[in-house]
Amino acid sequence: MKTRSTGGDRILDFLVYAALLAGTAAALFPLFYVLAISFSTEKEYLTRGFYLIPEQFTLDGYFYLMAHPGFKSAFRNAVVISAVGTFINMALTTLMAYGLSKPWLKGRSFLNFIVVFTMLFSGGMIPTYLVVNALGLIDSFWALWLSSAIIAFNLIVMRSFFQTIPAELEESARMDGCGEWRLLTTVIVPLSLPAIATFTLFYLVHNWNTYFSAILYLNDNRLMPLQVFLRQMLIENDPSISNASTVLYKYTPAAKMAAIMISAVPLLVAYPFFQKHFNKGVLLGSVKG
Repeated sequence: MKTRSTGGDRILDFLVYAALLAGTAAALFPLFYVLAISFSTEKEYLTRGFYLIPEQFTLDGYFYLMAHPGFKSAFRNAVVISAVGTFINMALTTLMAYGLSKPWLKGRSFLNFIVVFTMLFSGGMIPTYLVVNALGLIDSFWALWLSSAIIAFNLIVMRSFFQTIPAELEESARMDGCGEWRLLTTVIVPLSLPAIATFTLFYLVHNWNTYFSAILYLNDNRLMPLQVFLRQMLIENDPSISNASTVLYKYTPAAKMAAIMISAVPLLVAYPFFQKHFNKGVLLGSVKG
């Protein structure tokens, strides 16, 4: 039975849609502005003022970056760090969360306490650096991958999600001869795609945007990821920070904005592939401790 909407309901709907449109415009406005500058000439940027549609369309900023050896190396490093790092993150998080979700696991309470403890008290930057240095991982991507292999919050939520899977399914699989490994890969993982997609996206964003760990553990410029390169672009063109006589490259406003767009595009492209499960995954596993 349909109910007739009153004048108050229509006003409320209008206000809700207006607020959503305003929020969407506020979120997209910086992106369109950066995109417009990336297609503009330096003269237009300096003389025209604010605009969203360039009068003189050019791809010089993108061509400049594509020919820049440092940018190509940084982009390649970011892809490797993100792809391998996300695989390591998801493999370790899934395996540990599955184990901790089993009530028959000996020492389960103590292990869960250790996981929660790391959320409240970290090892500290200097002790972590000393450990990484002692392992000989300085100037290696493994320093980035292993130092953040598991994020405790993601582990706890995924463990809670595994606990919501009915035990009867696991018992049926064991009666059919499934071992723990086959049970995990053929039963648990397919049922956990929403959670896996969600945390894959979380880890992917974390690895793609890695910055502080990179400048802490990587001294070789050839290993520099994309976010560090973007920071280097600002330093080399800021006369208050760098010495003009030592600057090797001059980055135009178009080149800077093109670098920002290129760094944002991979995540924008990846999100639609996870969207099917993402909206469901951000809620599942959050209702059971």
